[in-house]
Amino acid sequence: MALTTGVGPGAAAADWRTATAPGGLPLLGHLVPLRRRPLEFLTSLPHEGDVVELRMGRRTVHMVCHPDLVAQVLKDPRTFDRGGPFYEKTKLLMGNSLGNCPYADHRRQRLLVQPSFRRERIGTYPRVMREEMAAETANWRPGGTIEANDRMHAVTARIGARVLLSTDIGVGHVDRILRGLPIVLKGMYKRMVAPVGLVYRLPAPEQRRFDAALADLRELIDSIIRDYRGSAEDHGDLLSGLLAARDEDGLGLSDQEIHDQVMNFLTASTETTATALAWALQLLGRNPDCERRLQEEADAWAASGGVDAHGRDGLDYTRQVVTEVLRLYPPGWLVTRVVTADTELGGVRLPVGAVVFYSSYALHRNGELFPDPERFDPDRWSPERVGEVPRGAMIPFGAGSRKCIGDDYAMVETTLALATIASKWRLRPTSDTPVHPKPRALVGMGDLPMVTLPR
Repeated sequence: MALTTGVGPGAAAADWRTATAPGGLPLLGHLVPLRRRPLEFLTSLPHEGDVVELRMGRRTVHMVCHPDLVAQVLKDPRTFDRGGPFYEKTKLLMGNSLGNCPYADHRRQRLLVQPSFRRERIGTYPRVMREEMAAETANWRPGGTIEANDRMHAVTARIGARVLLSTDIGVGHVDRILRGLPIVLKGMYKRMVAPVGLVYRLPAPEQRRFDAALADLRELIDSIIRDYRGSAEDHGDLLSGLLAARDEDGLGLSDQEIHDQVMNFLTASTETTATALAWALQLLGRNPDCERRLQEEADAWAASGGVDAHGRDGLDYTRQVVTEVLRLYPPGWLVTRVVTADTELGGVRLPVGAVVFYSSYALHRNGELFPDPERFDPDRWSPERVGEVPRGAMIPFGAGSRKCIGDDYAMVETTLALATIASKWRLRPTSDTPVHPKPRALVGMGDLPMVTLPR
């Protein structure tokens, strides 16, 4: 990938390298490598070209590989609108929420939801994050074994539920969310990766559990919204912020819109942070020098009560660790867009209805953008080296007007959770067997048994 060519949206078509992905089969196209080894296959495509054509059965799609072209897609949401099979399936859970809605609905929703995620309001949430992580680690036994991936999902679900609902009103509700959410998320994963035509053909008992859990979550969220509407009280939580939001005409979100935003938040806040934490624990357990530096910083942070004399938390290296984890295992490993007007991208003519996509996983592991890309190196993000990262090369939360609204929340939660663990515990994998990423809605993993060693 030549970063000196095609330096912007106005670059001549001849500057860009276009190609067809290798390995296509008659009738199936590239469905086989995409299903069998999607991460490896997608990571290989930037070496083929800046825009690479793939066939999904009879349909042609294009993968955008160059960071300048990815930026063009992300900064023109009117032409490159949300859409594609992935978003259609997630609507079952998240409806027409901020993360799913088309361009026509996005600006209004963003203006109404944004105040709940401003730094001054997010600043009230760290106490909940620290309390829940401390409660989680208090149950660990010296020399015991935990299933770290499951534990991180459990604790981030509790944090998300408490941030959504104030502690004085939501204790019983939190328990219902924690019972139903894992069942719903597991069922959604299976639908996202199911071949066309088999989306809902789950085994009958599993289908019934999914339907029951989803119905209970929906009923619970609707009842909570009704209760909050009736009280008209600001509980200092996310739901109160959504209910209080008004647009320039004085209109707020409807109950259905709030319902969809709540489901979106519960899903994203649990999965994004839990997955990042699980990968961080796994990587630190195999990189003792990085772990030691993080522990030293966490010790100073804990001793200061979380804030130094200048009002900073002093967790700069911890944030570098989190950022490097998000480079290696970004939340949006594959993002699709649908073209709404005839256009050109990287020398390729795209008609209305064409599907383009990018992979932040492939982008972040491109050796021309990140030297030694497979290596876990938090110092890439140190003040001395961060300027070496090409513009647009690091986009774990997207970019432009549709960048993830909860990016600051996710960074704060992951950083505080990691520092809380590191201040008291060392976690070691129980096996030397490499942990392989499993591409689902996020780049997740399977079981992660780890030994808990007190410091």
